[in-house]
Amino acid sequence: MAQRSIVQRRLVFALAFISLAGCSSVSSVLEPDRIDYKSSGKAPTLEVPPDLTQLQRDGRYTLPEANRGVATASGYSMQQNQNPSAQTAAATVAPKATPDVRIERAGNQRWLVVKQSPEALWPQLKDFWQDNGFLVNVEVPEAGIMETDWAENRAKIPQDFIRSTLGKVLDALYSTGERDKFRTRLERTADGVTEIYITHRGAEEVVSGADNETTVWQARANDPELEAEFLSRLMARLGVEEVRARSTVQNVAIQPPRSRLIKNGDASYVQVDESFDRAWRRVGLALDRVGFTVEDRDRSKGLYFVRYVDQGLDAQGKSAQQKGFISRLFTFGSKDDKAKTAQRYQISVKAAGDASQVLVLNNEGRPESSSISEKILALLNDQLK
Repeated sequence: MAQRSIVQRRLVFALAFISLAGCSSVSSVLEPDRIDYKSSGKAPTLEVPPDLTQLQRDGRYTLPEANRGVATASGYSMQQNQNPSAQTAAATVAPKATPDVRIERAGNQRWLVVKQSPEALWPQLKDFWQDNGFLVNVEVPEAGIMETDWAENRAKIPQDFIRSTLGKVLDALYSTGERDKFRTRLERTADGVTEIYITHRGAEEVVSGADNETTVWQARANDPELEAEFLSRLMARLGVEEVRARSTVQNVAIQPPRSRLIKNGDASYVQVDESFDRAWRRVGLALDRVGFTVEDRDRSKGLYFVRYVDQGLDAQGKSAQQKGFISRLFTFGSKDDKAKTAQRYQISVKAAGDASQVLVLNNEGRPESSSISEKILALLNDQLK
């Protein structure tokens, strides 16, 4: 299967290269800045439960009987003039939004602050991701977490003559070898607003074997600029003018580093120069970025219960044959154990005066003294700077 996939991809890109031979500029065809995601999954079919009846159709948008055969603009205008209530209804369908959204930034982390409740934002966020070509794979409203499935940015595929001519027929043959997914985290603040964090996770397909006969999926670094792009799109979705939203996200002021790794004898921790409330939320975002899955959290105790999930395995599925480098750092078991289990940890965030301290605990809640703790703290510190 993997070898056939490689042969198909090589054939497709060979044909694409031939079709580009007469072009004066390859960059004009690739258009790398475009985003056009297509989910790797299938959208669920919409079924009406047996105890519910079909919704009544809205007659406001049905053509009059007299015009059902042939509809004309003049006839439609006359009908509207005779029915002013229809005009009033149409005018109130999509009232102009009054946005109350701002962007904040710390290091390379950006997030939105919206004066709406998480409950009001939840359905809007789900529609947002679906409209951008993703399926929502995980929904945990009580934890404020929504995650898409893996999707491919089809805009990265050359839009050459062969692609435009045969794309609809042979679409399955075209692949970029990259997949992306996004996690959205909502945090309710004490002053009644909601902070929205968007985290990118990426995977790429690489060839392996002596003769490049197989492929495996491996994690690739998260892309802060791709996160910023979707933050600006979300701002526009919430009512901010599109150009203004993009400019606001790109030009938000960068603040000086606010974290550092401290070693105190056998104990190490990350010092964050922020209050517990802000540090708590930023640590959650940092965990998402470095690939940890938050299985549970206890804010009253300042604890995140996490495990590491290799994004390459997640993108490929259970048939993956190889673990990524970071995944091997956070797994245990014998070398030949195919069912290696991801080790679980507790990440502690606690107030220390005007600052906060981030520590790594083992699954039993005791300080983790192995080299794994140093690696986790280093990863978190890079994200919290």
